[in-house]
Amino acid sequence: MIFEDLKLEDPILKAIDKQGYTNPTPIQEQAIPILLNGHDLLGVAQTGTGKTAAFGIPILNHLLKENNTSGKRKIKALVVTPTRELAIQIAESFRAYGQFTNLRNTVIFGGVKQSKQVASLQQGVDILVATPGRLLDLMNQGYISFSNLKYVVLDEADQMLDMGFIHDVKKIIAKLPPKRQSLFFSATMPKSIVDLSQKMLGDFKRVTIKPQQATAEKVEQGVYFVSKNNKPKLLIHLLEGRSSDSVLVFSRTKHGANKIVKVLDKANIKSAAIHGNKSQLQRQKALGAFKDGSLKVLIATDIAARGIDVDDLALVINYDLPNVSETYVHRIGRTGRASASGIALSFCMGDERPYLKDIENLIKQQVPRMGEHPFMEGADVVEGSLSKKPQARNKNRNKSNNTRNKNRNWR
Repeated sequence: MIFEDLKLEDPILKAIDKQGYTNPTPIQEQAIPILLNGHDLLGVAQTGTGKTAAFGIPILNHLLKENNTSGKRKIKALVVTPTRELAIQIAESFRAYGQFTNLRNTVIFGGVKQSKQVASLQQGVDILVATPGRLLDLMNQGYISFSNLKYVVLDEADQMLDMGFIHDVKKIIAKLPPKRQSLFFSATMPKSIVDLSQKMLGDFKRVTIKPQQATAEKVEQGVYFVSKNNKPKLLIHLLEGRSSDSVLVFSRTKHGANKIVKVLDKANIKSAAIHGNKSQLQRQKALGAFKDGSLKVLIATDIAARGIDVDDLALVINYDLPNVSETYVHRIGRTGRASASGIALSFCMGDERPYLKDIENLIKQQVPRMGEHPFMEGADVVEGSLSKKPQARNKNRNKSNNTRNKNRNWR
């Protein structure tokens, strides 16, 4: 299938073509026809599958066909998403896909003064992208009306619950007009998410993109066994061999992310961290530099990384393995986006071995072992072609030659 088969309006097709897209991703191919036909949708898919376009393109197409922009613009479409970065990214996507239309969108989020956001709303917008807290705040102040609302998207629903937005989201849903098209997206579907979706959706269709289909098959993966003390040395070693590539490094904690930046700074590798303790200005500045290529290494925590969408992101490094296996799939989905391929490398120390096992059970494949590296001392290696015992390591050295050669290519 190609996008022209979806019978979209010409200005939308022109914008898609300008973005260089020809074939829809699986979720786009399944979801767009459902949404063009006016059905509610429950989408189970993580970031990186192309779901922003899956809901953005049909909404723009509907609004363009209605072409009701006489007088002051009223909010006709609402997208609610958990983080500032993701909200900004979604708004940018709406602008890209709607660039040949006269439709207007704006984005609102907390952490900054509301005056500019209020001014934008008062000028009139067709599409509003918002984080829950700021949206509810401006609703309560009377700056936002849903009287003309026709399309609603709740994106990354599981992340919203993880971040404690459940009560805000329920309050927002309660204020929505009953006659609307509703779209609900979540990477996982625990009971709490199922219950929330039932409150929002009417007679809906369901589209599921499994994690291993979405990312694990397209992303070349590898794991290094390394001690905690040698993680910084291995990271520097890998980054020095890829100085021209954009690399996203994941830390499990905010403090850990800051420590990585300091370590890299001492090695004369420029990097920046984004996490919840950074100001909005700091986060936007770092993310902007990473997107335009002036900053090659970005350190992120999982929540802050939602919404990072960088063209040609060459490599993701899991400095710390996540303790929730689904998070691994989210992380490696930062590379290998849409039809592209990518590389994801993970560091695993002894007490992270159970996390690795859970990840492999989820993706139903073993993450390839990268073999020996210059910082093996203290590594808890007990499986595969390597062993703690020197004689065993010598015995298997020939077996790991191919792996080491592949490793050199990745550095």
